[in-house]
Amino acid sequence: MFIKQMVIEGVEGDVEIIRTDAGALVTEGNRILCEVRQDEGHDARFAKACEVAKVVCGVDRKGRPNATNSMIHDVLCEIERVAGC
Repeated sequence: MFIKQMVIEGVEGDVEIIRTDAGALVTEGNRILCEVRQDEGHDARFAKACEVAKVVCGVDRKGRPNATNSMIHDVLCEIERVAGC
């Protein structure tokens, strides 16, 4: 079973994760947040999940995601689920 698309409600708007041939495309409205490829390393995918968490959870005064590492990991797991990583 493959999940082809997922929508996450965020603070700034809905985040869509769409499966592509190479992985997943993460968008918010008409803006592309990132593209996650299946062959990327875990650290690169986690960094991209941090950027997505900024839209999902908001940002603090220093511009970091207003989320714990556990919450960022949850965002990463959902992106990887759609991407097939």
